[in-house]
Amino acid sequence: MSVFLMTCESAAQLRNAGTVTVRESNLKKLGATHFKTGVQDEHFEVTKQALLETIEEAVPEMWSAAMRNAWGEAHYQLANAIKAEMKDAHDQHSNANLIIAVNMEENKGNCFTEEQEALVVKSWNAIKNNSGDLSLKFFKKILEIAPPAKQLFSFLKDSNVPLEQNPKLKPHAMSVFIMTCESAVQLRKAGKVTVRESNLKKLGATHFKTGVKEEHFEVTKQALLETIKEAVPEMWSAAMENAWGEAHDQLANAIKAEMKKEH
Repeated sequence: MSVFLMTCESAAQLRNAGTVTVRESNLKKLGATHFKTGVQDEHFEVTKQALLETIEEAVPEMWSAAMRNAWGEAHYQLANAIKAEMKDAHDQHSNANLIIAVNMEENKGNCFTEEQEALVVKSWNAIKNNSGDLSLKFFKKILEIAPPAKQLFSFLKDSNVPLEQNPKLKPHAMSVFIMTCESAVQLRKAGKVTVRESNLKKLGATHFKTGVKEEHFEVTKQALLETIKEAVPEMWSAAMENAWGEAHDQLANAIKAEMKKEH
């Protein structure tokens, strides 16, 4: 009854009002409901036919082609108003899904399991006292895997000094290696990468400025996994490799997000 009366009242007031006169809140609700239930364009044609046949049968003595056109036009106007609200409902739904997807990506650290955390913490506790030597090993592996990466570092690209003798290499290597490992250890408890925001912004800006690409993050990941594997061969496993790989990816994604802001 409410649908039929609304349609007819809207039709009766259409010319005086110059627009469909269904209350805005009701129109939005209609649009949302029609969108949610999967109403399509052809369904409006069905309701139009049903409306015209109903009115024709109710007033056969006054029915005419002109009256049919008038009711058809009124139905058309109401249908278009509902379709506009359906489009808004669709857009809101799409935006909501996008926000959910972004939040899921941003909060991916929450998926770092207790088992992964335990494996990372166990191995880090075993190697952190030797982090100086392991940092150099990590950095050498980066350059072994991808020799052109040397050009990304200002203190290396124009230097002829052997790596071990470069005074800036070890401090840089240690800062990168320790930051990566400490971030991995705290990932599950914090639910996100724990590098200070100011440092993360600086990392993003530096990586962007020096031309770091997607493939370079894969190089650092490989170098990190090989370095830790060789440091703790007796406890290394596929599960531990996955745990460190996930932790590296979280940090890489955080840096990439800052790089994107610089673009």
